[in-house]
Amino acid sequence: MTDILTLVFKTFKSQTDLKMDLTVSPPPPTTCGALVVGDHSVSRSVLLLAAVTAASQMGMRVMFFTQTQIQSLPASLQKCVPSLSPESLKKIKFSYPRTVEELLLQIASLHESTNTSPTPPSLIIVDRLESFLSDSTGGSHSGFHPGEQSCAAHLSALLCDTAAFLTQVLEQRSSISGPCRVIASFQSEVDPGQAGGEPSATDPILDILDRYFQVRCTLDQDRGYEAAAAGLQQLWHIYLSGRGITEASSAKDGEERLDVAQEWQLLIFPDGLMEFKLV
Repeated sequence: MTDILTLVFKTFKSQTDLKMDLTVSPPPPTTCGALVVGDHSVSRSVLLLAAVTAASQMGMRVMFFTQTQIQSLPASLQKCVPSLSPESLKKIKFSYPRTVEELLLQIASLHESTNTSPTPPSLIIVDRLESFLSDSTGGSHSGFHPGEQSCAAHLSALLCDTAAFLTQVLEQRSSISGPCRVIASFQSEVDPGQAGGEPSATDPILDILDRYFQVRCTLDQDRGYEAAAAGLQQLWHIYLSGRGITEASSAKDGEERLDVAQEWQLLIFPDGLMEFKLV
């Protein structure tokens, strides 16, 4: 959801970017979620920052699905959040489904867990959708198999349905951490590196995902001289687009809304420190 991502960007903002406060508007309940598109190593860092921020600052329970074991926070994230409390980390539950079938079963089981869990998750995160989808065809992502597209639609629909169900449960229990949000990452084999985050060619899988995820967060690396000149290891442009951004931007006519800013920069320093800057 853009409220979680925007809170991440504002929390870890550049020290020279002092234009904003940390106020975040609640998302409309119809919004399903946000899709982070780009390099998987950077997108995973963004997802982990989102999980940590949601748990520590918003008190949310987070369900984090990934195929790659996470033993500890990466060094770069530890630099960003050095004083994270163990109680906050306990709010994040990591799950490691190996196949898309296991992922579907585990997401579906979140419906059942509300009978035994006092507080269901308010944020569902899925790391690297493309790795699960490529497993559904027994091959690589290239080729855009019809089964892969069908699986993408099935998985996305289940995520949206589960989030809607958990939102109802959270509302019934008068939870302050609702509604339930969904954030997933996807690395397309089609180059997204166009101005404004627009893809240079059509990715059928991404087209399907965009139908379900109302906000797209595109990561585009700046390979020019600006990063080196600023003493950075990497510089990334972050573009927010999609129906969710359009709806939020038009919610108050004639008023510029900072929480739906459409472009940011991610600055990665040689020591691993990550900062965000509003463009």
